[in-house]
Amino acid sequence: MAGRTSRRKGYEGVVLAAPATTPYQRFSKETAHWWIARALRQSLQSAGLSPRDVDGFSVSSFTLFPDTAVGLTQHLGLTPRWLDHIPMGGASGVVALRRAARAVQAGDADIVACVAGDTNHVDSFRRMLSSFSRFAQDASYPYGAGGPNACFALLTDHYMSAYGATREDFGRICVAQRDNALKNPHAVMKKPLTMDQYLAARMISDPIALFDCVMPVSGAEAFLVMREEDARAAGLPYAHIRGSIERHNAFLEDPIQMRGGWAMDIDELYAMADATPDDMDLLQTYDDYPVISMMQFEDLGFCGKGEGPAFVRERDLTIAGDFPHNTSGGQLSAGQAGAAGGFIGLVEAIRQVTGRAGPTQVEGAATAMVSGFGMINYDRGVCSSAAIISGAGT
Repeated sequence: MAGRTSRRKGYEGVVLAAPATTPYQRFSKETAHWWIARALRQSLQSAGLSPRDVDGFSVSSFTLFPDTAVGLTQHLGLTPRWLDHIPMGGASGVVALRRAARAVQAGDADIVACVAGDTNHVDSFRRMLSSFSRFAQDASYPYGAGGPNACFALLTDHYMSAYGATREDFGRICVAQRDNALKNPHAVMKKPLTMDQYLAARMISDPIALFDCVMPVSGAEAFLVMREEDARAAGLPYAHIRGSIERHNAFLEDPIQMRGGWAMDIDELYAMADATPDDMDLLQTYDDYPVISMMQFEDLGFCGKGEGPAFVRERDLTIAGDFPHNTSGGQLSAGQAGAAGGFIGLVEAIRQVTGRAGPTQVEGAATAMVSGFGMINYDRGVCSSAAIISGAGT
């Protein structure tokens, strides 16, 4: 049995619908419960459904404590026969999609509401960092390295040294995403960003500067997973799941992370979807820091390992460009609503392939890839995920 891997089955007959985003706020006095409830209500209302119609519920949140998805069922008046709580941060959106789709296929649920959200009180980010993981509690936070900036500075510096990347290369990602965010009415960042401004920004944790870092906000994202026949009968725009993957603690022999779990399974993902990188009309990567987006360009097969810097120099990453990337502005310019940062790209991709993205719509977008990344320890992020979705006519 050693080394044996079963072939993943497809997701025929299951679709994604009713994407919802609550407008983000920098700080909020409300609880995570309140934000999650708003996103769920928006999603259900857009689908013409009520809470009684939901028999599956999936939640991702960092600030829901002391509750989990179980407590939320009573808060929200739900009576699901299938329930999940996914503590995987930036990988949670695709992981929620995968699990919910299997539940619908198996008949364990008919309609699964997948929701992620967090609040951002004035002191909540510091408190979350202090207890983010056992590693943070024991070996990082007590010594002053109390957050992701220092960890990603380590990864960024190593990537720059290994592959000759420059701050300008990372800046191309950040500047393009700000341009995209200016078209998104819900984005937190409202001012244009030039390369000169990016390079002149104050240093946070060398070589990471201000515009390399996401801004924590309050907010929530949601979508529904259901049978295709039900979505069609309800007249809902929907997206097909062409394929998906997840992997955890990949390449544990690497002394520091230079590749993520996507690299282990990407060939299978393209095979499931009967697609290639050239078939993607847009890409939504998890972008808490630009080095991670660049790593995903490589590990998802859009260029070779170490070729990310050259790739971004040769591409236009804006909505109207030849490689539309993080079309809502991503977390770097739209904001990071805690665990909802793992949903923002997927929710935007559903809108894109169903032609409902409004001012951020990529012309002719039919097929999209979404990738997730989460749960950073000192030298690596442990969780990775990816999915390919397409519109109903594809």
